Amino acid sequence: MKAIVAVDLNWGIGCAGELLEVIPEDMKFFKEKTIGKVLIMGRGTFDSLPGRAPLKDRLNIVLSKDYSFEDSRLTVCRSLDEVFENIKGYDTKDIYVIGGQSVFTQFMPYCTEAYVTKIHKTYSADKYFPNLYKEDSWELVSESEIKEFKSVEYNFLKYRKK
Repeated sequence: MKAIVAVDLNWGIGCAGELLEVIPEDMKFFKEKTIGKVLIMGRGTFDSLPGRAPLKDRLNIVLSKDYSFEDSRLTVCRSLDEVFENIKGYDTKDIYVIGGQSVFTQFMPYCTEAYVTKIHKTYSADKYFPNLYKEDSWELVSESEIKEFKSVEYNFLKYRKK
């Protein structure tokens, strides 16, 4: 299982249900990595998707404790156990955890890799991703050169669990 996320310098991932920054190359990277794969997300992340529609050509699993929430286009699960039941037939390398904060917190113990787009700026954030740089159980295994979009610098990092 893998995590994929964009973070700011403080490992913030969102504010008021929105991404901190939309970088086209990051969106392209996300799509390339996740197309044809299984995505695990929370209800807030699903609600933040364009048009509140599932991401195409991927199995969208939404973890939600709201029993009134149903959507026939999704696999809605009420617990971690139910998520694991729904993904047991899939190769773990084809499963991506995409947020938000609560879902990352619950699934990071099961992730072996994390793709992190590091945005070299600090934003006002109310949701965060674990700071893998400070986690002894994670190591940085690759990083791209620094790129720029509309004067915002960013790069792509890959972490692996030790």
